[in-house]
Formats: sequence, structure tokens, C-alpha cells
Amino acid sequence: MARNYRNERSITDSLLSWFVLLSLASTSIAYRPGDIVPMSKMGQYHSTRTVWHDMIGRHCPIFGVNREVLIPIPKPTGYTGADPYKMSFQVGREKFLIPWLFVINRKSSEVPMIDVHLRYSGSDLLGVTAKVIDMPHDYIELHPDIRKQFWDPEHWPKHVLARYTW
Repeated sequence: MARNYRNERSITDSLLSWFVLLSLASTSIAYRPGDIVPMSKMGQYHSTRTVWHDMIGRHCPIFGVNREVLIPIPKPTGYTGADPYKMSFQVGREKFLIPWLFVINRKSSEVPMIDVHLRYSGSDLLGVTAKVIDMPHDYIELHPDIRKQFWDPEHWPKHVLARYTW
């Protein structure tokens, strides 16, 4: 009888240990306000895609913080300006995908801006949506070189403004 008690106790201890480890793992994945939310980006020009590149922290969203960042766009191989340049993003350790966004040579003569809205509850990232909009005119008035540099075919890397809102 004592033997069964020991087996039951070791099973209970093992289950309790696993439960504690799993709960610690889930809290380590959770975000806290001010944490960097990891992102990766991919570009496509003239049916040629880059591989996924991890973005450095200063270009990523910060959990629960509204902010704007400039994301660099390297010159695509074989760039002539004839075709549009698209970008796609993965957010939150590849949890969410932002599909292709037309950034260069979209059907607008305005400087583009990527408007990203992130949804969360507690410490969990629930969703991400993004769209390309025209950069507000007051931004361009404050920084008049933005338009000239963005549309100059010889000026690389280009930068696109991303606005992260929660």
C-alpha cells in the first residue's frame, strides 16, 4: 500500500512541476507595457522578393505605446521605377501577417505612410491591421525634403513613416 502512495505522490509532483513550468513559459511570452513587439519585413519589386528580415527595435512597435518611426527601404535589385514596390510584415514573433502594401509607385503622387493599428487585451496581442495612406500635409510642411527625397530615383535608402496606434 505504501508503494502506491509513493507512485501517486511522484505523479502528482511531476504534474505540478509541469504545470508550474508551463505557466512560467506562458508569462514569459506575454507582453508588458513598453516591451518591443518583434517585427519582420519582406519587400517585393518586379516579382522578386527579399527574404524575411528582422527589424531592429527602433523600427518596431512598443507594446501599448502610440508612436511613429521611419522604416528604411533598401534599393531593390534591378530597380527602374517602372513597377511598384510592395512590403509585407510579420508582427509578434510571426503571430500576425500584414499582407502586401504598395509603398512606391502606388496610384498616388503623395508621400506614403503606413498606418498600423494593433489590438491587445491585458498582456496579449490580439490582432494587427495596416493600410497605406497619404502622409498628412502638416508632416510634409514641417519637413519639406521628405517629398523630394522620397520621389528622387537616385536617393536610397528611402524611408516610409509607420504610425503604430493601440
